Amino acid sequence: MSARHYARAAELLAAVLNSPYPADREIERYFRSHREMGSKDRAFAAEAVYACLRHKRLLEHQLDAVTPHNLLAAYLVSQQGWSARALQEAGYRGDAAALVTRIRQTDLRRLPSAVRVSLPDWIYDSLAAQLGESETIALAEALNQPAPVDVRVNTLKSKRDEAAAALAAEGYPCTPTPYSPFGLRLNERAPLFKTRAFQEGLIEIQDEGSQLLALLMEPRRHEMVADFCAGGGGKTLALGALMANTGTLYAFDVLEKRLNKLKPRLARAGLDTVRRVVIGHERDPRVQRLRGKLDRVLVDAPCTGLGTLRRNPDIKWRAHSLADITALQQRILEAAAELVKPGGRLVYATCSPLRAENDDVIERFLSSHPEFHVIPVNDILARKHIPLALPAGEQALRLYTHRHHTDTFYAIALERAGAA
Repeated sequence: MSARHYARAAELLAAVLNSPYPADREIERYFRSHREMGSKDRAFAAEAVYACLRHKRLLEHQLDAVTPHNLLAAYLVSQQGWSARALQEAGYRGDAAALVTRIRQTDLRRLPSAVRVSLPDWIYDSLAAQLGESETIALAEALNQPAPVDVRVNTLKSKRDEAAAALAAEGYPCTPTPYSPFGLRLNERAPLFKTRAFQEGLIEIQDEGSQLLALLMEPRRHEMVADFCAGGGGKTLALGALMANTGTLYAFDVLEKRLNKLKPRLARAGLDTVRRVVIGHERDPRVQRLRGKLDRVLVDAPCTGLGTLRRNPDIKWRAHSLADITALQQRILEAAAELVKPGGRLVYATCSPLRAENDDVIERFLSSHPEFHVIPVNDILARKHIPLALPAGEQALRLYTHRHHTDTFYAIALERAGAA
């Protein structure tokens, strides 16, 4: 690797660490302003940055002075096996020999567990209180690994085996996901946006866990359904396919820019039953006019996002106010529940393992809404023929990266009592 490549990676890492924006957004911005970088140079820089973010706390523990250059060097030594000479030839400006010695003499077994798995204390302690020490370590280690590429087959245009064959023909072999009947998995990153399968709408990139959330809704043809926090619309697209492009599907979100990105995805997928609605807040009049009219409502609530650390490792180093987040989740859930008609379904989900964002929110909601009751998740999984074994009596879907090889998700299905 040339000194230029090393310098670019260090510069990119510095930009990401100093940016208020998500890492993927900052990386995209950097590459746009450095179009002269080749594909290999970009791949090395992005991979190095994400690795430094994943293992940041451990790497910092092994450094005398924490700088982007030193973080990058520590990653290359500890994770890639680089020598002092290799560092020097790449342009490392510090004492390479001393750095290599310090890292190789570190006894990881003597480090606090939170340091070893590179989690902030507050996250580690919260998870350990819920899951226990060994499970927390296993989950953290799984979240520190790059994610595979999961895609959802668009059943409006293709069957799973047909989509798999189309991808394989373009040089991207994949295997069926174990739980989602519409999922395919590639174990290496690939430029799928350029494939015929993607451009013709046969597939959408979507984690298997996210695919299962749509299946918990069990939408039927010709129903009125809402994706209350639609975001980029991945689950909206999945719901539309499950509804066979019938009925009415509302995609609500407070950010117009996100919903605008959904428009070309709908066209590619062949969906024309989706109404994109920009709202100012959860009790926007455009929401309120649907009170008691919807068959099913999905609330994929804003959350800490800790279940997506494989893809977004910078999240764990950002400030989070759990009090503010859970208060917002509670308000959104309350507003969304008002849309559900008697006999209708409400699904609440987060991509977080934290009890504060999941069980606690639902317990508070149910304590003041006796008209809603839980639909046991195992009943839904059995109806959908999803071979996912959850503990007997488990009421919510809990997906953990180290167990299920998906992003970490929580979801629970509630039903509103029918009219008397």
